[in-house]
Amino acid sequence: MTRPTEFTPDAATPDRPYAEVIGDPIGHSKSPLIHNFWLAALGIEGQYRATRVAPDDLAAFFAARAADPHWRGCNITVPHKVEALGHVADPGGVRASIGAINTVFRQGHPEHGALAGTNTDAAGFWSPIGDLDLTGQPVTVIGAGGAARAILWALARVGVGKVTVLNRNPLKAAALLSSFGLKGQALPLTPQVPPAALLVNATSLGMTGQPPLDIDLSAMPDDGIVYDIVYAPLETPLLAAARARGLDTVDGLEMLIAQAAVAFAILFGTEPPRERDDELRALLAG
Repeated sequence: MTRPTEFTPDAATPDRPYAEVIGDPIGHSKSPLIHNFWLAALGIEGQYRATRVAPDDLAAFFAARAADPHWRGCNITVPHKVEALGHVADPGGVRASIGAINTVFRQGHPEHGALAGTNTDAAGFWSPIGDLDLTGQPVTVIGAGGAARAILWALARVGVGKVTVLNRNPLKAAALLSSFGLKGQALPLTPQVPPAALLVNATSLGMTGQPPLDIDLSAMPDDGIVYDIVYAPLETPLLAAARARGLDTVDGLEMLIAQAAVAFAILFGTEPPRERDDELRALLAG
C-alpha cells in the first residue's frame, strides 16, 4: 500500500505529471495501486498518490493544486464529495443532478486549465450489474452520503421500483429520495432490512477502522443481490453473511475499478488496459 502524504500549503509535490486521491482518512485507499498499475502497463510517465486533506484545508488544497503545472487532477473520497463542488467549475451540471463529485480535472489545458468536477461513481456502480433488469424492482440503499447520491441517481435512470434508504438521519434520506424523483421510504438505520432485489451498502460502515455494519439479511429473497461498496476488507461481514445465505454478491473492487477506469481516461487522456483486470484484482486483493 502506498503511504499517503499529508497536505500542507507548502508541502513538496512531484516534479513530473501526477494525480492523486484525497480524503480524510485516506490510508485505506487502493486508488494509487490501480492508477499506478495502469500507468506502468501503458508506459505513461506519471505518478498517482494518496493525500490526506482535512476538511478545513480543502480550499487551500485546490488553490495550491490549481497553481501546480504538474498536477493533472484528483479523485475524491469521504468526506469531501459534496463540499468539493464549491471549489471547482461544474460544466456537466453535477450539482443539480447527483449533487456530489468524485473527480476533479483540468479543462482545456493539462497544465493550466481551470479546475472542473465530475462524478464517475454512478458509472462505476452500474458497471458490474448493468445486465440486470431492475425495472419496477424494490431496492434498499444504506447511507445518504456522496456515494449514495451517485447510486440513487443511477437507480433513478433505470426505473427501479420502491427504494428504501436506511440512514441515521431519515430526514436527509427522504430529501434524497425526493430530489431524485424516487418513490419509497426513508427509515432509521436498524439491523432489519426489507425484502429487495438489490441491497447496496453505500456507507463506510464495515470498512477497516470504521464501526461495523449490523444488518439482518433474513428478509432478503433467495434471488436477491447484496452489493457492498466497501473494499477494505474485500470480504466484508455483510458480504460474508450474504454468501452464507447463498445470495449473489458484488464486492467493492468491482465499483472501484470501474469508476477508476472512467477517471483514468479523464485524468491521463487515454483508456486503461481493462483486459488486465484479473491481474489488477489479484494485486489489489493481495
